[in-house]
Amino acid sequence: MYHIKEIVIGIAASGTTPYVISALAKCNEHNIITGCITCNQNSPLSLTARFPIEVIVGPEFLTGSSRMKAGTAQKLVLNMITTTTMIQLGKVKGNKMVDMQLSNDKLVHRAVKMIMDELNISETEATILLSKYKNVRNSITHGRQ
Repeated sequence: MYHIKEIVIGIAASGTTPYVISALAKCNEHNIITGCITCNQNSPLSLTARFPIEVIVGPEFLTGSSRMKAGTAQKLVLNMITTTTMIQLGKVKGNKMVDMQLSNDKLVHRAVKMIMDELNISETEATILLSKYKNVRNSITHGRQ
């Protein structure tokens, strides 16, 4: 396994957006790995990216709007890429994101629930662990000791 420091993925439904193509071309010049997600086969963007992903969804129901089929398809691909990346980076334990940023109340509540389920402890105990160790992974690790 090798370590990659930078990957740039250009996103353009048509695959013809000039600034996205130019950005990937510049990255290629600097040996930065490039990919793209586009919805047109053999587009200029696909031809520029080293690792093109082409999701052919056909014409939009509403002509001129690329946020419907194309945007949804691109979002699905991005979700797959980011989920796989988090798994490869070791940020996931089982089906739980144990290194998530606790940036709002919803995520803190989710973290407490994960700790409760993993350690079979009360909400109060899980909250104390999370307060002390600041993330799910450390709370579970230290809660087992």
